[in-house]
Amino acid sequence: MPELRFDNRVAVITGAGRGLGRTYALLLASRGARVVVNDPGSSISGEDTDAGPAADVVQEIRDAGGEAVACTESVATAEGGRAIIDAAIDAFGRIDVLVHNAGNNRYASLSEMSYADFDAVLDVHLRGAFHVVRAAFPLMCEAGYGRVVLTSSIGGIYGNKNVANYGAAKAGIIGLSNVAALEGYDHGVRSNVIIPAAITRLAEGLDTSAYPPMGPELTAPAVGWLAHESCSITGEMLVSIAGRVARAYIAETEGVYQPEWSVEDVGERIAEIRDTTDSWLLPVVPSGHVDHITKSFALATEGSARVSQSL
Repeated sequence: MPELRFDNRVAVITGAGRGLGRTYALLLASRGARVVVNDPGSSISGEDTDAGPAADVVQEIRDAGGEAVACTESVATAEGGRAIIDAAIDAFGRIDVLVHNAGNNRYASLSEMSYADFDAVLDVHLRGAFHVVRAAFPLMCEAGYGRVVLTSSIGGIYGNKNVANYGAAKAGIIGLSNVAALEGYDHGVRSNVIIPAAITRLAEGLDTSAYPPMGPELTAPAVGWLAHESCSITGEMLVSIAGRVARAYIAETEGVYQPEWSVEDVGERIAEIRDTTDSWLLPVVPSGHVDHITKSFALATEGSARVSQSL
């Protein structure tokens, strides 16, 4: 099959100085993309700064014959988000691809988590996603082309202990991507979510001795495809973990219709309510929101008719 390339495309990748982001930047650059390597060089908790990581990746790309510039602004502020996108416009005159990968961690139980630690993680993951999407999205729509890849986590889908801040932020990113997919569709802009798992510095302190191979290079190809013009999906989530690539999706059970409910009724029928036999899968694009309402109303109408006929 022909190689999927990014010639003449400009990609902004946040958190690209190390780990997954670095691997994404090197992959896209090796296939012709001009890359803005964004990374303030912060610690895992999001503190301190170091221009070295972004500069090092830029040098790697240039040494391999590619084009790249560094940007050390933080995604955590609206001003930083705009500056990151401006770096692409100033250096290369356009933006075609946005991969928001920047992240931080601050661990604490839900009972003990401080408001500062909650906000610090949302500022980078969720608000950071909005800050760069808000700056890039209108430019993409005006150009009639764009690929947005936002990073969620299994922690955002299933949760995990001691990371309420992280789980909330990563769940919110799914909603943001869905809106970008809906609003961008008619303008040639596609938005999807990557749910990656790889051994990077964020795994420090964990016993990974029994893990299968989980290097960032196993996740990068899925991100590369989502970022490519041939990407045929939008408003979806791809999981990438230890060589496995899969689709994650949200579904609803068909549920149960009654013209009236009591608290006791819900308890009596909870098994039927939760029965996944005829689940609904409602794609975000073109009309998952409307389909949810339409199908729900249809059940109510059909149920009312059956009740009337039985009287």
